[in-house]
Amino acid sequence: MTTILVTGGTGTLGRLVTERLRADGHEVRVLSRGARPHAVDLREGSPALDTALAGVETVVHCASSPRGGDERAADHLIAAARRAGVGHLLDISIVGVDRVPLTYYRSKLAVERRIEESGLGWTVLRATQFHDLVASALRGLARSPVLVLPAGVSDQPVEVAEVADRLAELAVAPPAGRVADMGGPQVRSFESLARAWLRATGRRRAVVNVPLPGGTYRAFRAGGHLAPERAVGKGTFEEYLTRRPELQR
Repeated sequence: MTTILVTGGTGTLGRLVTERLRADGHEVRVLSRGARPHAVDLREGSPALDTALAGVETVVHCASSPRGGDERAADHLIAAARRAGVGHLLDISIVGVDRVPLTYYRSKLAVERRIEESGLGWTVLRATQFHDLVASALRGLARSPVLVLPAGVSDQPVEVAEVADRLAELAVAPPAGRVADMGGPQVRSFESLARAWLRATGRRRAVVNVPLPGGTYRAFRAGGHLAPERAVGKGTFEEYLTRRPELQR
């Protein structure tokens, strides 16, 4: 079976990818800052990265941080993967990184470009936002007695387990370049998602939609982060909330 390294293998997505690949009989090494024996901060690099990659055929790159450093991490990973003779580097990215001028999205796009130009066999999958992220954002917004939302913005959340399934499938296939995007089953107004979350959590909040300034808001309002033609996900936001009550709080 294939030897596979999953970066960010203890995170929301990476943990599920690891579980699926191991269930299929593959040897999987988990790379993250706190995961021994391969505890490496990719942003800093380390000789331990070469050890972790020794004999690895495929890397699934799930490690990412909105706080910055993704481009530096990709440089370290690509250089080490070249030294190790890795045959396939699979990256998870985000729908809209080329259309929404958010700093984090620009960084993710830069990582894609580095991987494409790495000289390695590569695959890039872009997915829409996970249900978990939408629920987390709403929890933060609901700390106020009034739930203030960006007016006119929709979202298309996808079930993280379905993205993990797709990544596990791609990891054992030949490098495929940029593959078709993966979107959730429904394009929904952010207000409808917020009201579904409020119902599920039993919270009472006034909901106010407010237009915002700036190019990032305009890009989100225009749907630059959506993939309605690739609504291949199955699990809805309401199904997610029913299944994961601990995330409603």
